[in-house]
Amino acid sequence: MRLYSTNNKDLSVSFQEAVFNSLPQDKGLYMPEHIPALDPLFIRNIQQYSLQEIALTVATALIGDDIPKADLKKIIDDAINFDAPVKFLDSKTAVLELFHGPSYAFKDFGARFMSRVMGYFSQEDDKLLDVLVATSGDTGGAVALGFLGVEGTRVTILYPKGKVSKVQEEQLTTNGQNIRALEVDGTFDDCQALVKQAFNDTALNQELRLTSANSINIARLIPQTFYYFWAYAQLKSQGVNEVLFSVPSGNFGNIGAGLLAYKMGLPVKHFVAGTNVNDTVPRFLTSGSYDPKPSVQTLANAMDVGNPSNWVRIQDLFDYDLEKLRQTITSYTYDDQETLVAMRDIFEQYNYVACPHTAIAYLAAKSYQDTNPGEYASIFLSTAHPCKFPEGIDADIFSAVQYPEGAELLADKPKLAESLAVNYDDFKDYLLKNK
Repeated sequence: MRLYSTNNKDLSVSFQEAVFNSLPQDKGLYMPEHIPALDPLFIRNIQQYSLQEIALTVATALIGDDIPKADLKKIIDDAINFDAPVKFLDSKTAVLELFHGPSYAFKDFGARFMSRVMGYFSQEDDKLLDVLVATSGDTGGAVALGFLGVEGTRVTILYPKGKVSKVQEEQLTTNGQNIRALEVDGTFDDCQALVKQAFNDTALNQELRLTSANSINIARLIPQTFYYFWAYAQLKSQGVNEVLFSVPSGNFGNIGAGLLAYKMGLPVKHFVAGTNVNDTVPRFLTSGSYDPKPSVQTLANAMDVGNPSNWVRIQDLFDYDLEKLRQTITSYTYDDQETLVAMRDIFEQYNYVACPHTAIAYLAAKSYQDTNPGEYASIFLSTAHPCKFPEGIDADIFSAVQYPEGAELLADKPKLAESLAVNYDDFKDYLLKNK
């Protein structure tokens, strides 16, 4: 697998180099030089395969010989050891539950796969790998649990103070061992900017072997394609052939993976991106002008991203052609009040408890259905277990939440985090003093 930078298509690096470098020096994002088309026969018979078999087929097509197939199978079987079931709420509307992994969020797919890929490539290297990650909520917990105890790695997680839920904070600050948490007095965008600046600091990179675990890393994007193919396989087994995916979108890595799957041959009628009031992409698709703004805190905190990093990947997939984008993606934005109403609507209609992010995806699916009627299934993605958002869900609805095993024990663990101002020199100093 060879990859180029979105800022320079003449650049060519290996998969291993892209995984460890995360970001090209020109500040672009890595993209595959070639997007393979999967065998149409595989797609037609996809309902006959397990999630792990589908994941191995997709990963092998993308990664090629960079990891031998037998080793890749071991990585996938270890990393993707939980389900992502599709559950129909009515005859045309279903939810894809992506919260059955250890951190109760969709990011377990990317974080667990990436940690094992990095461990695989690091087997013969005795230099410690420092993983930096900024989180707006769920990434931190998924990365912490994905890398916890992985030899040869150390993880530093930056999260915005007061802007993640209690359970999210507990998941990323109670681990110890090779996991460190920094509570940043700022926004997710501030955390992300500090991480990016570290990667572009030549002097720092001479001292530390830095890599990223954010969705900017190509090793996070690849495994997120797996559950789109798996969802389609489950639909086909129920006689459904045409599907709309509605994705709650913040940094746009999740829907970016879906679009990569689409480019590989996954049959999808349309993609819908639901956002909260951080609406940079919906405004762009309407006006054609990309105008990022500082992020605003909402109930759907994992989507509080004012300048989504992965949007450039999506534009690259469509050759920066606005009309092609509009033909494939529709985007809607919703405020907190609309999100609260949607969570109640889902609960009262279907007796289903949805987190704020899931509710936005539900709203976006309904918005598209209202103006585009047809015989297709609308699948909205549930990206996190509702137990992670007691502050964002009405109490009478939240009382119906069934906690996953172990979730309630997090509150008894001590918080292990250090405070950090939005100051790059302070961040660099912390990394160097604690190397």
